[in-house]
Amino acid sequence: MIKTPFRKHNPIIQIVNGMVIDLPVSSNISYLWNWGSLLGAFLILQIITGIFLGMFYCVAGDLAFFSVTKIIWDINNGFYLRSLHANGAAIFFLCVYIHIWRSMYYGGYIKQEVWNVGVIIFLLMMATAFLGYILPWGQMSFWAGAVITNFFSVIPYVGTHIVIWLWGGYSMSAVTLNSFYSLHYLFPFILVGLMIIHLIFLHVGGSSNPVGVRGDVDKIPFHWYFIIKDLSGGLLVLLLGISIIFLVPYLLGDAENFKTADPLITPVHIKPEWYFLFMYAILRSIPNKLGGVIALVSSLVVWFLLPYLHQSKLKTLSFRPLSKIFFWCLIFDFLLLTIIGGRPVEEPYILIGQLAAMFYFFYFLIIIPFIGYLENKLFYY
Repeated sequence: MIKTPFRKHNPIIQIVNGMVIDLPVSSNISYLWNWGSLLGAFLILQIITGIFLGMFYCVAGDLAFFSVTKIIWDINNGFYLRSLHANGAAIFFLCVYIHIWRSMYYGGYIKQEVWNVGVIIFLLMMATAFLGYILPWGQMSFWAGAVITNFFSVIPYVGTHIVIWLWGGYSMSAVTLNSFYSLHYLFPFILVGLMIIHLIFLHVGGSSNPVGVRGDVDKIPFHWYFIIKDLSGGLLVLLLGISIIFLVPYLLGDAENFKTADPLITPVHIKPEWYFLFMYAILRSIPNKLGGVIALVSSLVVWFLLPYLHQSKLKTLSFRPLSKIFFWCLIFDFLLLTIIGGRPVEEPYILIGQLAAMFYFFYFLIIIPFIGYLENKLFYY
């Protein structure tokens, strides 16, 4: 007798029912829509593993490297905990990129609030991952942090002061490590808030679908249909993660990071983690520090312009043959940039990287509006 009014009037129960249980969803969405829920699960996993790692991590210059070593060798199950956190970040970004590509393919950027918040989430994720990559204080981590933070020096008048403020001095030191650790611990909780905002905007307008049909057409409840679908898709990603952690835990790492940071010895080839390599290739494609940084920033800012560059009457690429061809060219270009970013700065990688970077911007700024306009003329008038 008491449970019924409680369930009806409790605001938390009503929110859960509205956003999860009774949420109307198009019946034809595929497994490509699983990645959003997987990202939420991975974010929670990263926060939990990060909290446990933070209990044993020592933020004190050279001791940082040895505290990571102690976690791996001396803490019960510390190896698996650290491997889960490090490789989980890599799988996290894989899910993010697939989530973004799916949204681009099916015109999810048409919903500007959802898309813009999503891009902001991605930018904050990049900052969080970069800060976390510095924390082991290995040789590659140290020099990658020094190179990336030094990019702020290209800002006129205040750039050098920003770099000194980021470093907490005139070089990377224990002070830098301490501030980076604080921010790396803080940013995931901000990400949780942004993800909630992202979901609210998504549920206000409703989720997209493969055919781009709007309105309450062929909708079914989210629970149980899509919860089961998300769980089945998540099991495959979980299998991938477990395989990496137990079989090849250092597959995505760099050998230089097995040495403690040495500010007097520069690695032969400095490079970031694989999920930043496409931006790193765009940065290196311009043989000028200022121009390279501008290209790097522009490669991400251009994503905010997608809702305004879209000219087609249809938002999904399923019925746009020309746009579909160029979209898969973009995916190939992204993979090519990722490969080039991990190669030394020498020919033929320099030329290939420059051509791939040119196509990247050409696709967003020229192909998307022009092909959309052309398809309207050829097929839909």
